[in-house]
Amino acid sequence: MTSLPPSLTSLPTTAPPTPTVLAVDDDVMVLQALSIMLEDRGYKVLTAVDGVQGLRLYRQHRPDLVLTDIIMPEKEGIALTRELRREFPDARIIAMSGGGRVGKSDYVAIARAFGAAAGLYKPFEDEELVAAVRMVLERTAAEKKASAA
Repeated sequence: MTSLPPSLTSLPTTAPPTPTVLAVDDDVMVLQALSIMLEDRGYKVLTAVDGVQGLRLYRQHRPDLVLTDIIMPEKEGIALTRELRREFPDARIIAMSGGGRVGKSDYVAIARAFGAAAGLYKPFEDEELVAAVRMVLERTAAEKKASAA
């Protein structure tokens, strides 16, 4: 029996943890679509129907990323973004908007001003969502690596 080269014996024996995404939207069909898109690509997905539930789930599970709609009952996405960033400065958030009382680009710009890392304009393609999620998670990983060095 041959022994493994030293470079192979030092490889990690477990896969990296699956990133968790918290999706927050008052439209259940949107939540289902987001869950399917992300779970099909290997992410674990938690869902909330408003910002109040989203904040509670974030506190309980500390997901790697929050994907939030902006216009919702109870607590809108901008308020959720502000509270998350105040309570959890490292929270990573992507804001989504389909518009409302003002143009959708205005809502996303406001959310970014309050700490969202990225913004998406509804409707968006699956690959736009996945690219934004990957970008934010990769940026987070790079920041953690740089701060550990």
